[in-house]
Amino acid sequence: MPDLFTAESKIREVSASLGERGRQLLRKHGYDTGEGFEDSLSQYQSLEHAAHAGRLRDLEGLIKQLNSAPS
Repeated sequence: MPDLFTAESKIREVSASLGERGRQLLRKHGYDTGEGFEDSLSQYQSLEHAAHAGRLRDLEGLIKQLNSAPS
């Protein structure tokens, strides 16, 4: 089975696909979705862009965890 999530995946895709589990993994890696996240433009940011901007730690580790997380 191919990986669902890549560095080009959007924050919104993670949140929509994995729900609370995805949001927990994002928080664990330093990305705070915060209150009102659904209205924020940052939800369309790619995981890679968030990592380059310093909003996300250990991009490779996050992607591995996202792809092994039960959906």
